[in-house]
Amino acid sequence: MNDYFDNLDEIEKNLKYFITNHREIYESYENFGKLVHEKGGPLDEKTRWLIKVALSADCQNEYSLTTHIKKAFCGGCTKEEIEHALLLVAPTAGFPKMMKGLLVLRNILEQDNK
Repeated sequence: MNDYFDNLDEIEKNLKYFITNHREIYESYENFGKLVHEKGGPLDEKTRWLIKVALSADCQNEYSLTTHIKKAFCGGCTKEEIEHALLLVAPTAGFPKMMKGLLVLRNILEQDNK
């Protein structure tokens, strides 16, 4: 999957820089995200990850989309559920965003099969 992102190394280097130089802010941000995810409301784990997958596809943030798809799998989502979440992006956010999301999903599955 790393081949899919031309700038993956730069993204990871930048995140490492941010964590190293702004640890307290990073930890606060991480804690906020965890609290919203776990304590923000009544949605079950799978539903929360599927929403995050769809939002990441809409934002076209491939790094976040990859992370959220992988976490959705870890959270118990099936390939079919993740694909459905991506298909739901098309009517609201646009067909190209959905297609790009499907490409990311397919690349993750392809890498996992290697």
